[in-house]
Amino acid sequence: MTRADLEARYRELVLHELPRRAREGRWVVTNDHCFGRIVLDHAVGGRWYDVLDRRRSPAFAQLSDDQLAGAVAMAERVLAEGDPLLRELDARSLAWRGKPPKTTPTPTTTPTTTPRKTTTRR
Repeated sequence: MTRADLEARYRELVLHELPRRAREGRWVVTNDHCFGRIVLDHAVGGRWYDVLDRRRSPAFAQLSDDQLAGAVAMAERVLAEGDPLLRELDARSLAWRGKPPKTTPTPTTTPTTTPRKTTTRR
C-alpha cells in the first residue's frame, strides 16, 4: 500500500466507517475526532500532541510511514472487533491525558410483572 493509499484509508476509517458503525452499535465513542485521538495516540504511544505539531493539520500526515500503517491497522482492528476493543483503547488514551475511563452506564431494568392472581372456581 502506498502512503497515499494509507492516508486515504485512514480518512475513510476515522471520518466515516468507524463513526457510522459506532452509532449503529451504540459504541462508547461515536465522534470522528475521538476516533482520531484514540488512533493517533496509539500510533505514537502517548498523547499525539506531545509528539506531533498540533498546529500542522492534518496530524496523521506527520506520522512516519510505519506509524501511519500501524494507525490504519489499529483502526481496521477496531472496525472488526468493535466496542470492547474500543473501550480498552479509549481508556488508555484518556489515561495518557490523566482522565478517568468512561463508565459503563447501568443497564436499565425491565419492570417486573406482578403475578396473576389465580382464582379457584367453585
